[in-house]
Amino acid sequence: MIWFTADTHFDHKNILTLSNRPFDTIEDMNKSLIVNWNEKVTNSDTVYFLGDFAWKNPAPYIEQLNGEKLFVKGSHDSKIKAPYIRIIKPEGLKDEYGNHRRIILCHYSMRSWECSHYGSWHLFGHHHGMLEPYGLSFDVGVDCNKYYPFSLDDVVEKMKTLTPIVDYRK
Repeated sequence: MIWFTADTHFDHKNILTLSNRPFDTIEDMNKSLIVNWNEKVTNSDTVYFLGDFAWKNPAPYIEQLNGEKLFVKGSHDSKIKAPYIRIIKPEGLKDEYGNHRRIILCHYSMRSWECSHYGSWHLFGHHHGMLEPYGLSFDVGVDCNKYYPFSLDDVVEKMKTLTPIVDYRK
């Protein structure tokens, strides 16, 4: 299975107040995020992480989390080597014409992204649930999903509720 998430901010004490997170301590937050991730994600799954993974050393957290982790660099990821944008075409995910659905992944939201006017999707983080979806894009950060990652199935269902920037089917 494929998963998407962003903005865990492991070890970032100020994120508790900045994002109004419901944890008493940073240790409680770190533990809850790990438990929530591993409750959903198996070791055979792939997780696309869209930035701001950890405030300090990411290695101890990467090791504790299930799945293959593919990173997109965020504003607090100086110790993670990753691209700033990834384009994926998940196997079996096709549009109504039989074309492989393209998903543009970036830490930051974009008003326009590759093929945005032709039905491609854009997933992002960074805004901690404070930015409304635009076109076929939305925030997949932990603050938007009760501190759990989003499955590809979750994304498919959410996209059904969004309105394309233009009607690319015409």
